[in-house]
Amino acid sequence: MKELGYSLHLSNDKNKTKRARQFAKNSDNNSTSFSNNAIQNHQQLSKVDKHNLRKYDNEKELICTIKGTSSIVEDTKNLYLELFEEARIKYNEKQKRNDRKIEDYFNHISNDNKRDLACEIIIELGDMDFWTEQDDKFKKKMIEVYKEQIIDLEYVIPNFKIANATIHFDESSPHLHVVGVPFKEGSKNRMEKQVGKSDVFTTDSLRNIQDKMREYCINSFNRIYHLNYTIKTKEEGRNQDINVKNMTNYRELKKEQEKNKKRLNELNDKADNLQNKSSQITEIIDNLKPSKLNKNNFTISNKEVEEIKDYIKQTTDATSNLKSTNDLTTILEKYEEDLKNHSNEVKNLQRKIKTRDDKIEDLQYELENANDEIDELEDKVSKLEEALNYFKELWQKFIEFLQDKFFSNDKYDDFIQELHEEEIIDDNYIDIIQNNKNNDKSDDFER
Repeated sequence: MKELGYSLHLSNDKNKTKRARQFAKNSDNNSTSFSNNAIQNHQQLSKVDKHNLRKYDNEKELICTIKGTSSIVEDTKNLYLELFEEARIKYNEKQKRNDRKIEDYFNHISNDNKRDLACEIIIELGDMDFWTEQDDKFKKKMIEVYKEQIIDLEYVIPNFKIANATIHFDESSPHLHVVGVPFKEGSKNRMEKQVGKSDVFTTDSLRNIQDKMREYCINSFNRIYHLNYTIKTKEEGRNQDINVKNMTNYRELKKEQEKNKKRLNELNDKADNLQNKSSQITEIIDNLKPSKLNKNNFTISNKEVEEIKDYIKQTTDATSNLKSTNDLTTILEKYEEDLKNHSNEVKNLQRKIKTRDDKIEDLQYELENANDEIDELEDKVSKLEEALNYFKELWQKFIEFLQDKFFSNDKYDDFIQELHEEEIIDDNYIDIIQNNKNNDKSDDFER
């Protein structure tokens, strides 16, 4: 049974890693230069808009938008209003201070360097080897397959809504670019409904999403194309097949081989002519007449001698060229076989490299999630420290209040003792109060 490869790739956040933040901290302009294809703000969303909708080269006839409009930016803004506007209004109604209100949630997240504004998912079925053999009509039927994929995607990920989905037909294989917004609900802090990439996309959830989407995609493909393909067994890493036609000097060798095949065909034609000529020579020999002087000798005309010589010459040339061509063909076929074997070795190496890179990417993603959790915990710790300092100051005021009362009237001795017995104040505070009392008495005596 024939197989097709499938890939579902989520844009990453390399500039959010701990190493990236440390790099930015030490740089002059507080920025990093790490490669990053996550959509973290309005500027990056605009770049995705121009790339996905081919606004750079104006080759819009080679793309097909199956959800959304001609502006991914506007599609995403409208999706933000649909998803978060009600939660934003409720949140603002609870705020007493105007500086805590959120006027525009899209801009608010765009200016937040801890959260992504949107996410991009790229889906591809089949590799370059498969699609190079198909015509445009066959490729365009993938529109129906990918339309079902975007429906399946929102079904598999309920907390992910799609703003724009566009198919590219101008590269090695038709593939789908999906831009959407992940969200979380029931938040106790700030808005009830918020952007939540790290909550929706985890290492485990991505594996589950990929498994389900692979199955849905091949089912759609087989039904729409009336074929019976299966999905290739999922391997670690994204396979990157190397087409032998792209190997160094391969095209030149193929051209040379075609020339030799052409020469071989010409020689075959010459061989056919020689076969006809051979029949003529045989007829000449059969018609030779015995010599009148010696019956063992035959007479032959000069014309017939020349015909025989020409036949011998053609036979010699054809045999020589044929041998040369056969030798070249044998050598070229062996070289091509070696080249294919080398290509398989390169594929295996590429597969191992991609496996390693994907493991690194998974670890990177987990690290990013951990860093986000650390950031949230740091915020909570900061708030707890503020609360602790507040109660420390309040407690200190309370102790000072007790001291003042204690100095002015001894009737508070029993009250202080009861606080100590109930473990509301410890020995340290008793000593402080006692010392202050003694010092106070000493001052009174001196006065």
